[in-house]
Amino acid sequence: MTEPSAPLAPELSSYQLDESVGYLIARVKSSLSNLVTQRTLNELGITSTQASMLFMIASGKCSLAAELARDYGIDASAVTRLIDRLEKRNLLSRVRSCEDRRAVRLAVTDHGGKLAAHMPEIFGGVLGKALAGFTPEEVAALKSMLRRILANTGDPAAD
Repeated sequence: MTEPSAPLAPELSSYQLDESVGYLIARVKSSLSNLVTQRTLNELGITSTQASMLFMIASGKCSLAAELARDYGIDASAVTRLIDRLEKRNLLSRVRSCEDRRAVRLAVTDHGGKLAAHMPEIFGGVLGKALAGFTPEEVAALKSMLRRILANTGDPAAD
């Protein structure tokens, strides 16, 4: 038998988590990620994070592990493990930089590039579902507000 819990402090009992913008943004991010993962696992055989990292590398947005870590907000060791898995599956390779031998650039393989090429359609399909019923003006306003949040928090993606 469990002990009855102590009464909640007033600041906890009065806080409505489901009305928090941060909570709602986190839930939307999680929901979108889950939908993308369902599609990438079914269609490509890889997770949404693996697929989106392949896309980021293939599109030229990121070419170093440190850039991926920064963009995804995860530590370098987690990125290294993801890169190891992608490399083991022959989806990307590590290439020593000619300019700086210490730097290791990431490059998608032909197979990885083919998988990455599916991502715009997958992202678009998931977002189409999520934004069903929104007018183009509402979508533009939402993107503008999200960019302002990024700018207010000092995120370089807002630039």
